[in-house]
Amino acid sequence: MLSAILSVLLQATEAAARANFAEFGAAFGAAFTAIGAAYGISRIGASAMEAIARQPEASGDIRSNMIVSAALIEGVSFFAVIVCALVLFV
Repeated sequence: MLSAILSVLLQATEAAARANFAEFGAAFGAAFTAIGAAYGISRIGASAMEAIARQPEASGDIRSNMIVSAALIEGVSFFAVIVCALVLFV
């Protein structure tokens, strides 16, 4: 009888520990995704400003390419954050 109760308690503890690791991993992944996206978009902006300073006549093309690249990075990071949120709440 006592061994059955201890077995149930052990299984409940293991499930809770796995849930805590999943929550920690999801939060860690969302944080790294946000940091990585911010770093990538800042690098794009800095490179675009440098390129516009070197070739002012190409500023329209550079700006449009910068906006498309930033949108792609933002879309991928948003997708990653949603996956992390699904791990947390599902």
